[in-house]
Amino acid sequence: MTSLGLSDLQFALAVIGLGILILVALLNLRYAHVRKKAKAQNALEKRFAPGFADISSTQNETEAEQVQAPVIMSSEKAAIDPRIDCVISLRFDEPISGQEILKEMEDWQDIPGPSGVQWMCEGLNVNVDEVETWEPIQSDAVYSELQLAIQLASRRGPIGVLELSDFCSRVQLLAETLGSQIDMPTVSAMLESAEELDRMAAESDIQLSINVAFDEPCSWKDLAIILRQRGFHLSRNGRSYEFGGPEAGLFKSAELDPNQSVKQLTLLLEFPLVPESSRAFERMLAEGVAVAQIAHGRLVDDNGMNLSEAAVTSIRQHLDVLYIKLDKSGIPAGSSTAIRLFS
Repeated sequence: MTSLGLSDLQFALAVIGLGILILVALLNLRYAHVRKKAKAQNALEKRFAPGFADISSTQNETEAEQVQAPVIMSSEKAAIDPRIDCVISLRFDEPISGQEILKEMEDWQDIPGPSGVQWMCEGLNVNVDEVETWEPIQSDAVYSELQLAIQLASRRGPIGVLELSDFCSRVQLLAETLGSQIDMPTVSAMLESAEELDRMAAESDIQLSINVAFDEPCSWKDLAIILRQRGFHLSRNGRSYEFGGPEAGLFKSAELDPNQSVKQLTLLLEFPLVPESSRAFERMLAEGVAVAQIAHGRLVDDNGMNLSEAAVTSIRQHLDVLYIKLDKSGIPAGSSTAIRLFS
């Protein structure tokens, strides 16, 4: 220090500055690694909030449900929803063609994320022959305004800083390239909204179960006949049965081994994914009772004790509270927004 003519304070500040530079370099390396690996990371962790009638950790979901591909400008009818999306607006002084917009967004498919972050883009169509409408970007249309949105939370948890920062940077660059005005919340505000949304969702993400314990083990073949007669159909993985159809399923069974006799059948209902009007719990309970009567079984709780009317009443009351809570949040159970949030 003496030979360099530095005081103790100057030397300390120099060391701190060097440390910050090294930290920034390490963070940049980590960020580049995340982006490089983003496309390959499709594993989806599915979590359920603790609650009554929860299934045990040994009852695994199917592989098809555990892995979800990134949703990039999907043809689905899902629309931007400020209740679960961070929305950034771009406004043009002069209308711009969809072809030019899409050209500038060709590389947006590599947005980093653990299993692909769902984002959407809609434009305000100013076709003189039509009423102005928001729609997915079409190359042959002309737009006066864009809305770009990224989903703030899902069953994976709240959006991460890297994913959100990358998305915002892309939108800012797009605005500069297209010469548009931009209206964007701060990153800190968006992260706070994501955390709040995730907390609300975690409190409502309940999976209910009804267990049918058989007096004598039931063969897979006999059980399959009973379930088909009751309106169930075999899932694509061939190890569980679903009730309500693949497009409008209400509940399903836990996975079973086709090569072994069944000692207990567990029916599962994901509460936030079905509307209150479907009375899914009542229907699941009725099917459990019917299967128990046909196959000589009984309804039991997760501890193997007979399911009492008091327990059923308690579940119904709890469900009523959960339905009201989701309605008040503006995301009613079974709505398209709820399905996006709880996926």
